[in-house]
Amino acid sequence: MMRESTEIDMPESSSVSKGEAPLIAAPMKEKGGYKKGIAIFDFILRLAAIATALAAAASMGTSDETLPFFTQFFQFQASYDDLPTFQFFVIAMAIVAGYLVLSLPFSIVAIVRPHAAGPRLLLIILDTVALTLNTAAGAAAAAIVYLAHNGNSSTNWLAICQQFGDFCQKSSGAVVASFITVVIFVFLLVLSAFALRRH
Repeated sequence: MMRESTEIDMPESSSVSKGEAPLIAAPMKEKGGYKKGIAIFDFILRLAAIATALAAAASMGTSDETLPFFTQFFQFQASYDDLPTFQFFVIAMAIVAGYLVLSLPFSIVAIVRPHAAGPRLLLIILDTVALTLNTAAGAAAAAIVYLAHNGNSSTNWLAICQQFGDFCQKSSGAVVASFITVVIFVFLLVLSAFALRRH
């Protein structure tokens, strides 16, 4: 009788094995949470990129300065629409900001469904296009801002920033904001590629 009672107590090992089941499923939850954290960080970076892109477009779009002195035939004025490069910059940064706003729903989908590869793949393609446009606009505007600050003695282009200080300050700030947006785009692409690699 004592042997039978000990044999009845032996099946408790099955309950121990049942208790190990949640430990096997735990890594899956950590993996999903890890991807969700990447998606949330992606969403926050997009909000920051929207702010910098809009700041770049607004700063350049409002860069207008008129000198207090003028002659009978001339009025000394500097505005972004005097230069096609700055016009392209304003349009390009507005397009980039608009794209970033439209990409927010896809970023939210990536948060809700962190294992879905479709939204990630779409974002990485469109982010690359937006990054190219942003870089082109920022680089072109940076060249003009450099000439405005330093001029070019070989072509007799005079530096105008000594006279148009406010204009140069706003345009320079716009270029800096555009390159901050470029850096954010690079982080976004790295995050998306990393999430796809671990899918």
